Amino acid sequence: EPPDTPKDFSCHTQDMKKVNCTWTEGETYLYGRNSPQYTLSKTSSPKVALCKASCFEQCSCSWDIGQQRIWNVTVTVENPLGKRTATDVFDVNHRMYPTAPSQVWEDCTDREITLHWNYQNNEMELFCQTEVIQPDGKVELHNSSVAGSKLVTVRGLQPDTEYTARVRCGAAKHFWRWSEWSPALTTRTKERTPSGKLDIWREITPVLGGRNVTLFWKQTPSFQANGKIVSYEVTWEKLEDGSNPERISLSSVYNSTRIFIDNHSYRISIMAKNNANFSLPSVLIISRATDNSRSTFSTEELKEGQVNGTDDGIFISWEPRSIYDSYIIDWCNFPRLQPCDLQWKRFEPNTSSAVISSAAFVPGVRYKFCIYGSVANRASLLEKKIGYLRERPPHLDPIVRKVDLTYNSVTLSWDSYLTNDSETGFVRGYHVYVSPIHGNCSLKGSKKHILSDGSQLCKYTIENPEEKGYTVKHLMPNTKYKIAVKAFTGGGETPIAYFRYIDTPRNLNILYFVFLVVIVPTLVAAICHWKMKWVKECCCPVIPSPNKSKVLSFKEFKIDSEKVLKVSDCHPDVLAMDSDAEAQKL
Repeated sequence: EPPDTPKDFSCHTQDMKKVNCTWTEGETYLYGRNSPQYTLSKTSSPKVALCKASCFEQCSCSWDIGQQRIWNVTVTVENPLGKRTATDVFDVNHRMYPTAPSQVWEDCTDREITLHWNYQNNEMELFCQTEVIQPDGKVELHNSSVAGSKLVTVRGLQPDTEYTARVRCGAAKHFWRWSEWSPALTTRTKERTPSGKLDIWREITPVLGGRNVTLFWKQTPSFQANGKIVSYEVTWEKLEDGSNPERISLSSVYNSTRIFIDNHSYRISIMAKNNANFSLPSVLIISRATDNSRSTFSTEELKEGQVNGTDDGIFISWEPRSIYDSYIIDWCNFPRLQPCDLQWKRFEPNTSSAVISSAAFVPGVRYKFCIYGSVANRASLLEKKIGYLRERPPHLDPIVRKVDLTYNSVTLSWDSYLTNDSETGFVRGYHVYVSPIHGNCSLKGSKKHILSDGSQLCKYTIENPEEKGYTVKHLMPNTKYKIAVKAFTGGGETPIAYFRYIDTPRNLNILYFVFLVVIVPTLVAAICHWKMKWVKECCCPVIPSPNKSKVLSFKEFKIDSEKVLKVSDCHPDVLAMDSDAEAQKL
């Protein structure tokens, strides 16, 4: 193909001594002696070449400019198939493209960096720009305020922070193009006094002759180290007698220490130190051991309230008091270990609830929370809470100590369920399961419970965790049953592992009834049959005796003390006289 017109043809100078022209080479698919030939000349003298072009990724050609300032140059490209030209007319003073600044160095303070540099050609007046890369990758550009200046000051930086900077320059007059960037320079600002205070807390343990105080500290979001913390200074002094304070210095790798104090009031302060200075002191006041035992270590009189877990953590609320300027909640991340990794969090005085979250919280572990009110750096224990992130079923079942049976009921008695720190949830109550060995259960007052194997049980719920017994009624006599007692928490209960088997006795009341209704009448009938004659004479004589007749028991049938039988309505079949004497009497 014939050559294309040279693209991006442009000329510039870097030192006002030479002009360099550049352009982009086009593709002709011709090579060797047929490849394109480039000639750069004055437009007015096309046959006189100013320089010899060289092409590698980009074509360029340069020559000495002498005293001439206005140039009209043409680049010609030619091969056997054709010829093309491109022209550039320019004033050298308007085509200044400086070289990158050299020998860049810096001066630092804790808040600013001053960059210095040199030029290869100090005769040119340049205007420079500085690029500063922040630690987070953000880029800021700063222009020098004075043309020809060889320094720029970047302010508003952070102490003890690493920054990367580089410089580029352009012509102060008739600006055309920025130079290339100087090599990047990485520097760090100096340290300054730490700002803010440490967040400090304590754990107090009574011992013989005084108290062991374990001190903890951490950096808050408002605390700025402004450098590398090299040590912590702990000071404590007795408030009553103004004795000389005691102090220890700890390496920066520590965030706690233990000191011993007697039963007097003490003022404790902790400061952080970097290579520049100490931070402001953080202060705690430890009251006398007899002043307010709740502010130190005695918490026995406070009842522990129960708190519940949420999706975000454990929700805690407390009753606010107007006398305190802040509240503190402390807890152990690992309550089953020693040390337990004590943690604490501070809250504003107008706060009465919070959600405590920690990556260390796991389901089935009981966490204890102490809520303190603080005023003038003196803390007092207000409330205690216990709770779970999520409850789990209890590990153990109640131990049934006593079983009392009747023909239609069973009374179960068990020990009080032990509730200690190792429990996986709060025991909410108990479930009693009953079922006959053969067949399904359908006792009155119960609910159906289906096991995984499809068998059916009767289920009774006891919602009082303090209950230690239950009576199951409406059982069948002389029947074998299986029973089980399970404790349940907010996380449910474990599957039934084993049953206890009982046999209800026979119903003796039915035997008594049978004895009275069948046996006694039969016995009486047998006796009567055996003494038939005597019974007949006593109960049904052929000639009844008036004195033995119930008919003659009424008053109207009596004359004096004798019973009288009226025979006016009687029609006897036979009249017999027992004796003449009796007949005479009648």
